[in-house]
Amino acid sequence: MAAACGQQPSSGDFNPNGTLSRNTPATSAPSASPSALPTAQVNQTVLTRYREYQRVYKRVYESNDPSELSTVAMDPLLTQITRDVEKTRAQGEIWRFTNISNAKVYARAKDGLTVYVVDCVRTLASYRFSARTGKRTGGGEGGSYLHRTAVRYDAGTWKVSETVRDDKC
Repeated sequence: MAAACGQQPSSGDFNPNGTLSRNTPATSAPSASPSALPTAQVNQTVLTRYREYQRVYKRVYESNDPSELSTVAMDPLLTQITRDVEKTRAQGEIWRFTNISNAKVYARAKDGLTVYVVDCVRTLASYRFSARTGKRTGGGEGGSYLHRTAVRYDAGTWKVSETVRDDKC
């Protein structure tokens, strides 16, 4: 047995000292901390990630599959949306909608790891369909609402962590 393989061949871990790492979270390649970047660059990155969240959010409801959501969202929002999508799927429904966004950065936390986005989201159309037949079964209320969203830097990427829908805009 090679020394680099450890004492337990079933582990699959490469660990030269012969011990196994257990429950060690995967780490991503280090990237520049947001505090080391110019504000304009951070703002642009955050808005790009927010827009990606909006695209993924739409696909998640169209497919009733929340698996992709973890690439753009984190808890507590990740759990909330996942539960809602699972509930929608259990009801045999899918949602299709068209939103127009006009997002802007309006604040940031002192540590620079959370940036707050304000967005007047206008829903042009929102329809519910039967997942079984594909027929339209209803529609949701459209309109324009102000959304305040926290986008948090975590493990080398920006993810939406919370969002609040406010009054009409």
